Amino acid sequence: MMPQTFSTIGTPMVLEIAQIEVKPGLESEFEAGVAKAGPIFARSAGCRSMELQRSIEFPNRYRLFVEWDTVEAHTVDFRNSENFKEWRELVAHCFASPPVVEHTRRAVKGF
Repeated sequence: MMPQTFSTIGTPMVLEIAQIEVKPGLESEFEAGVAKAGPIFARSAGCRSMELQRSIEFPNRYRLFVEWDTVEAHTVDFRNSENFKEWRELVAHCFASPPVVEHTRRAVKGF
């Protein structure tokens, strides 16, 4: 059997990771707002996918993962669009503090 190898070749896709702290008691409302936002992200130029994860250890903490073609597709095109305004109308009132956002690119894919 051949040993498994791991790729160090990144993909051109950019992953936005937003850590979002939600006000206590608004978790269900926030999750419903994110679910409603699926079509908003789907129709946004350069957006490939969107997924929300909830922390087990810190139940008011979420991480939103959004795949974009480029950083600019998110920071310029999306943030300056009506889609961004719609997204924020659905969820911003649930934020306990401004989201902490960063962009990453795959460095290694294991399996």
